[in-house]
Parts: sequence; structure tokens; C-alpha cells
Amino acid sequence: MSKKNKKKRGKKIMKVILIIIVILAILMFIGFIINSILSKGELEQIEPYGKMINVEGKNMHVNSMGNGSETIVLLPGFGVSLPSADFGPLMRELSKKYTVVTIEYFGVGFSDEIDTPRTNENYTHEIRTALQKAGFTPPYILMPHSISGINAEYYASRYPDEIKGLILLDTTSTSKEVLESIPSYMNRLENIGFSIGKFQQKIGMTRLGMKLVPDTKLVENGYTEKEISDYKKFSNHVINNTIINQSLSKVNNIKEASSLDFPEDIPVIKLISSETLKNMAKKNKDDGMSYHTEHLKRLGKNTSYKVIEASHFMYQTKVSEISDITDGFIDTLEQ
Repeated sequence: MSKKNKKKRGKKIMKVILIIIVILAILMFIGFIINSILSKGELEQIEPYGKMINVEGKNMHVNSMGNGSETIVLLPGFGVSLPSADFGPLMRELSKKYTVVTIEYFGVGFSDEIDTPRTNENYTHEIRTALQKAGFTPPYILMPHSISGINAEYYASRYPDEIKGLILLDTTSTSKEVLESIPSYMNRLENIGFSIGKFQQKIGMTRLGMKLVPDTKLVENGYTEKEISDYKKFSNHVINNTIINQSLSKVNNIKEASSLDFPEDIPVIKLISSETLKNMAKKNKDDGMSYHTEHLKRLGKNTSYKVIEASHFMYQTKVSEISDITDGFIDTLEQ
């Protein structure tokens, strides 16, 4: 091929690339405009499910059901856009016997965003304040999901008299072995990921993605049409600075929680999802339990576990099983 032909070919390739870039830029601009229109006032139309409680000058959403003598406090995992809807079926089932409370952290659901660092101490202070101002008195049975297990363990370690027991829903391990396996560049990767995520949210890709991903929040799993609809709307706004700070604080929070001696007289049951076991088995090339074994040891002799055939979000599909396990666990507390 002559130099002249090579030059022509190079110009054609550059022209095609430029056209593609322009088309993508136009599509992103259109997506941004459409998303801005759809997002405007989208959440303001939805009334909070529970009470808005003033905590440190900000509004925190606390949703409750039932009036049983035992108070179960549900704490959401990371990235759950509307916990009061997500926990809906589980709350209704548990509220037949117990008082059930869902705390929506700052930056999540109906709660305000906040600049205060997302430390264990601040989370614990906010949970305690919100519960007491909402009229719920300790001791509580904490039922955290995923990353909230860190906050729950810290709370129990610092204020053992306020906690009657922990029911852990596939929670993050706070063992030293897990800390050692976390790469030092984790936060840098997360920062990049969140920057991309915020951009995608702005141009409407998050909204589009929600329509394409299969959902387990279905009527046949006990969800109402309103809960399903509201959750999807909040998912279009899930990434904010408070949520990002929560994620970037995770490693330090695990370190802090793992450094505290967990009170051995507080009973714990950890419900482990079969999905998590399979994922850990692939990662660690074992049966998947090594991730949990050290964690269970750390929590002491009054700790037991049960494997649930479900995804990480087990409470979306296994309400009856979790409720039965909860009944059995609470029966042992009262003996």
C-alpha cells in the first residue's frame, strides 16, 4: 500500500472515530436532559413510610411495624436505595409477633445526606439517637444485612447492655484474616468506580439499567406494587457523597470493630447465603466457609450459624425461613 493510500485510510479511520464520539456525546447529552426531566421532583411525590426523626440537625427516616415486647432493628446493606420498601415483606412477617424497626441511614432512602464522617462511632450514635427519639427503648435485637454487620458488632461491643442479641443476615466478616486479604488499593478502585457511577446516574444509564436487570422484589415474594415502584424510583438516585463516604470508610470500620472484644454473653446467629458460600469457594478454592469460620470464632461461644439457600439478599425471597429462625433464636433468649 502506498503512503498516499495509507494516509487516506488513516483519515477515514479518524473520521469514523470522530463520528462515533460525536454520536456518543449527543446520546449522552440527550440522556442527561431526559434524566433531568424525569428526576425533577420524582422523590418528593413519595411520602415517607414512617417517622422523620431529627438527629444532629438532619432528618433520619425510621419505619416501624408491630407492637411486640421484643424490638428487632433492621439495618440495611450497602447500596439499598429504599430500605423501608426493601425490608417490607420481612417487616410485615416479623411484626406479627415483634416490634420491628427499619433504620434508614443518612444518605439512604428518605433520610437526608450528611457530611459527618461515616465512622462506626457516628453510625452507632445516629442509630441509638434515632431509636430513642422515635420511642423505642433498649435492649434491642439487631438484624443487620451485609456491611451493616460491622456497625451492629461495634454497637454491641460498645453498649452491650442495650443489645439482647444479633441476627446477622449474610454480613461482612470483621475477622483479622479478612482485613489482611483486602488490597491496599481498594479505595482508589472504589473512587474510580463511583466517579463512573455518578456519571452514569447523571446521563440516565442507571435508570435504563434498572429496567433491564431482573428483580426479586416481586408481588409473589410479598412486596406491594407501591414498594416495587418506590424502590425503583429511589434507585435512580442511589449514588451520593454520603454513600460514597460510607463505602470508603469500610476498611477502617472493619479494623476498628475487629480490634474490640465482642461480648461473649450476647447470643449471635449468622445466616449465610448459599450464593456467598459459592462465591467464596471460588475465590479461596475451598468450601467457602473459611471466610465465615474466623468471623464466627471472633464473635464467641454463643455464636451459631445456618446456611440459607438464597442470594446475598436472602430476606427478599426467604421471609418465612428467616422468621422461623428468628422465633427459635428469640425463644432461646427467653429461656
